[in-house]
Amino acid sequence: MPLFTGHSRHDIKTISGQIERNPQNVHQNSEVSEIHWVPSEIVTRDLADLFVQLRKADSVVFKILSQSMSVQDAREKLEIYLNKKESNCFNPDSPFTPASFNVSECSNAKECIRVFKNIIRIENERRTGFSALQCLRNAIQKRDLNSISNAFISEIISLLHGINGRGFSFSESENEHDFFSRHESFINAQAQIMNDKFSSFIKGTDPSIVYRQKMLKKRILEYYNADESNWDDYQWHLANLFRSKDALSSVIHLEKDEIAGLQRAEKENIPVQITPYYLSLFNPDGRDETDRAIRAQVIPSVAYCKTVAMNRASGKTMDYMGESFTSPIQGITRRYPSIVILKVFDSCPQICVYCQRNWEIKDIEQAFSAQSRLDSAIRWIKNHKEITEVLVTGGDPLTLDNKSLDSILCRIADMEHIERIRIGTRTLVTLPQRIDDGFLNLLKTYHRPGRRELAIMTHVEHPVEITPDTLEAVTSINQCGITVYNQQVFTYYNSRKFETAFLRKCLKISGIDPYYTFNTKGKEETADFRVPIARLLQERKEEARLLPGIVRSDEPVFNVPRIGKSHLRAWQDHEPIMILPDGQRVYRFIPWESRLTASDDYLYTDVSIYDYLKRLHQDGEDVDQYRTIWYYF
Repeated sequence: MPLFTGHSRHDIKTISGQIERNPQNVHQNSEVSEIHWVPSEIVTRDLADLFVQLRKADSVVFKILSQSMSVQDAREKLEIYLNKKESNCFNPDSPFTPASFNVSECSNAKECIRVFKNIIRIENERRTGFSALQCLRNAIQKRDLNSISNAFISEIISLLHGINGRGFSFSESENEHDFFSRHESFINAQAQIMNDKFSSFIKGTDPSIVYRQKMLKKRILEYYNADESNWDDYQWHLANLFRSKDALSSVIHLEKDEIAGLQRAEKENIPVQITPYYLSLFNPDGRDETDRAIRAQVIPSVAYCKTVAMNRASGKTMDYMGESFTSPIQGITRRYPSIVILKVFDSCPQICVYCQRNWEIKDIEQAFSAQSRLDSAIRWIKNHKEITEVLVTGGDPLTLDNKSLDSILCRIADMEHIERIRIGTRTLVTLPQRIDDGFLNLLKTYHRPGRRELAIMTHVEHPVEITPDTLEAVTSINQCGITVYNQQVFTYYNSRKFETAFLRKCLKISGIDPYYTFNTKGKEETADFRVPIARLLQERKEEARLLPGIVRSDEPVFNVPRIGKSHLRAWQDHEPIMILPDGQRVYRFIPWESRLTASDDYLYTDVSIYDYLKRLHQDGEDVDQYRTIWYYF
């Protein structure tokens, strides 16, 4: 079957000849975009203005789209054009390759060409049910802007800038050949930028935060007519969880949107649970930069509550990760050959709004741990000798008392084939009082170097969560010979420039090893937390890379429903295949086992980069710092 079906070979040669005779159309377009392609201008321009910039970004592409007789005609001509562009990228001596193309721009151009080819492929149009090419052609030929958005046009313009070697803005000095002097200057500048950003963040051990927490703790104890001995008792915290707007507003100032969210949660019977300890991390006078991430984690928004209620009413499953699909028996989730998840309790001391398992996490008073279900799950593990590792989770297993935990750990440890037991808990930041002598003795009992490892998996989201109490709890665990690993969820509230890098630095110096950085799940109800994949990739390349290797030991991953973790730094595991009218990229994820057996792919619709940048801009962030985000795929 011929590659092109709408043109004769003579037509194809004619198009190629036109490009050969007009090299300025290959890389040096007749019109150069006037816009400095920086986010601060992108998010403030109207659609009509961006449409003008589209033509200036690549006049050849614009001409092909405006004069094409059909979508297929446009596709074939664009393929010829892009193939010539790609050929020139691989041939730096080509007379059609501008001398200004440095290795960075050339590499970026190759990736942008690949993405552009992906989004005009018929296969991908069929897979996604949408044609970006048809949408773009219609908009250009009919001057109909109703079917597109600023976000869509911004993605296309960015790709065209990248294809033409204008993705980055390097200064003349950066193109000098004196590598060593330039390198020294560069790394000094980057270190200064990082340190300046770090100085703008704050952690929970800062004296101002410690004092504020102390004062709010006093107010909480007065509210409950309690004392220090109560505060040190984790059972007291579990018995006095904050669950309602009225209770919370008795000790802190709530913002209007928070009040509305809590009222909606009560109306829709959506459980809210905040430990007195975690509430003490709030700014009592209202939301500010130091506690915005803290509040967002536990106070549901109106949008969240509405979506959860709609899903319930429609009967739509909220099991986004498809855990029921990978559950051979109740209480067990298995997606890999050697490790299983054992869910021993279906509640937590504190309920996080963006929780992966919000579909099965219950109010602590309604939660239970059915002994028969647990017995069956443990027997299943015992009968599967290929299992070498068990992640004990839930809910949060440390909601259980030490006697119950001992019973579970003892039965798992008795299995000769189990080499590692991991305990997943967030109590280090939500209820550090839970790390008591009884629990530490359990760790010492079942951690046997050379025979079996016991490890703690925790979930620190923000530096303010690392308080003196958390530091003490982590230190006591470390002193038992136990490693504490962190699994961060990369959300809007910790995604600002160098914010996660600062968290890693705080974690490592506190005795916690960064392990995974998870892209936020694509759950509809957690839209407020979601961040484009491109931002996580950018963070890894431009911010984490400035840290010592032992500090940036976490791996950025996308936890694909049913499939498992996909390493985001690997092109062979995922690729963008479409850009939707609202600017959302559609990614195809390939299962980890695809080299071993025939596998199905998974399509994921991401957050719009444009919308993310606009939100940052509205929140006062300097979005020009994120200008390269478009070129992470």
